[in-house]
Amino acid sequence: MGQRLGVNVDHVATLRQARRVSYPDPVTAAALAELAGAGQITIHLREDRRHIQERDLRILRETVQTLLNLEMAATQDMVKIAYEHKPDVVTLVPERREELTTEGGLEVNGQKDALAKTIKNLKDGEITVSLFIDPDLDQVRASHKVNADRIELHTGRYCEARNEREREREFSRIVDAAKAGARLGMGVAAGHGLNYDNVRAIARIQEIDELNIGHAIVARAVLVGFERAVREMLELMRNPG
Repeated sequence: MGQRLGVNVDHVATLRQARRVSYPDPVTAAALAELAGAGQITIHLREDRRHIQERDLRILRETVQTLLNLEMAATQDMVKIAYEHKPDVVTLVPERREELTTEGGLEVNGQKDALAKTIKNLKDGEITVSLFIDPDLDQVRASHKVNADRIELHTGRYCEARNEREREREFSRIVDAAKAGARLGMGVAAGHGLNYDNVRAIARIQEIDELNIGHAIVARAVLVGFERAVREMLELMRNPG
């Protein structure tokens, strides 16, 4: 079995919220993504509710046929929401109001006790817990120590590399972190900044079992339709060369 594609539908909601109307609906986009072969739907319910709303989470929990992955900050309020709606997976991410998008991974080492408590609370609710981290061996080991089920490696620096040397260095970091995570018994995902031009190399990393991709798919869907955009990404993942 190949990698699972988690389609992030946040930016369908971004388009909706730009005019504060009822369309386009991320719930509809999620159904189309699943029809096209997505193995997971990913959403980020941010503190400022800039795109996904609680209404979306509530309906998606009822309609998603594959897995529902809720990205969220490690706060008491968000843990309460996760308990109420019971996504299959919670991915804990750092969050700052002024950021355009999630700018880096969690600093696990600096908040081990707090994260361990949050993770225990979520796992007690039978929710799988993943930590969104930079591809750094210390962060991988720290994630294991706080009992995370999974990690998601931040691919942003690889995607934004300005030259081949920088890209190769960042790619090596991702490979090393993925191998370390798998050796420690954690599931390993990757995401952030992945698109139709750079996804193939990441898709070749055997230890990575899931890619979460949103903006690139939504952007292509505006031009070619949602199902085709998802199918084209899956084709690249399944035939990475």
